[in-house]
Amino acid sequence: MAANRDKEDFLYPRSPYRGKVKPENLVFNANLQEFAQRVSYICNLETGGKIAPEEAYEQIKALWKELRQSKKQLGIGENPFAGGSDDKENKNE
Repeated sequence: MAANRDKEDFLYPRSPYRGKVKPENLVFNANLQEFAQRVSYICNLETGGKIAPEEAYEQIKALWKELRQSKKQLGIGENPFAGGSDDKENKNE
């Protein structure tokens, strides 16, 4: 059982989160780490000639769309107390 865990840790490394601890930040961080890991695999497959550059691009583009949707759904980067305007507008007031 421990050998399976070691294998999983090797194939899917995770770094500890050091930012502001909120549930949505933790979920997004996990999504971001998975995105980075999958992009790395795709790049290695393309570099090794296993997939075409166009296929690598399309796969990474799809992963990016998933990550962007995750960010939007989790409300990352939004300030709920800003009254609907972004931070740049608030700084100018």
